[in-house]
Amino acid sequence: MAKQDFCYLAPMEINERFRGYLPVVVDLETGGFDRDQHPILEIACSFLQMRDDELSIKSAAQWSLNPYPGSIIDPASLKVTKIDIDDPLREGIEEVDALKAFFLLVREEMKLAGCHRAVMVAHNASFDQGFLNVACERCNLRRSPFHPFTALDTATLGALAFGHTVLREACLRAGIDFSEARAHNAAYDTDRTAALFCHIINAWDYRAAWSEAVADGEGS
Repeated sequence: MAKQDFCYLAPMEINERFRGYLPVVVDLETGGFDRDQHPILEIACSFLQMRDDELSIKSAAQWSLNPYPGSIIDPASLKVTKIDIDDPLREGIEEVDALKAFFLLVREEMKLAGCHRAVMVAHNASFDQGFLNVACERCNLRRSPFHPFTALDTATLGALAFGHTVLREACLRAGIDFSEARAHNAAYDTDRTAALFCHIINAWDYRAAWSEAVADGEGS
């Protein structure tokens, strides 16, 4: 394939852009920083789509979770997240039910996109990935749709693209609105993380970069 021909291929689908993986933007709000004893209190996700080679937000979902039995909540964490566990309007569900609903939705999106696995996109992804993996073990869920250790971290991407690892600062440098008053809510943080991820991905001229890789491979 000639180097210049690569840039004129038909627009890519999301499964082609990420080699069969479906990137799913995820944010968890928790009752503390210890994944072995602090519970997940909120899960939110955003699904993405490719349209004319541009990545954009397709849809979103969220769940409020009841603390699992025996878990410990650090009161300081609730001051940050502003989650009221006793709010009757919160409509919290059990952890295992939330995870099953979450995974079912992810698998449905994977099928629609023609992807064989999901990959988590998150800000400081090791935190969310660690909590999710431990919750799966706790709930005896053996088949998570997510890759067990690979993740796409917008803190790292933010440092590369904008010289900042903090979500708020990276968003502002990207020209993305960010409300400190609405932060630390899983649905809001997921939406802003998704917007940042799409912005960075769309700014990267992947066709030119991949053309060079193809050309170099042909010349070797």
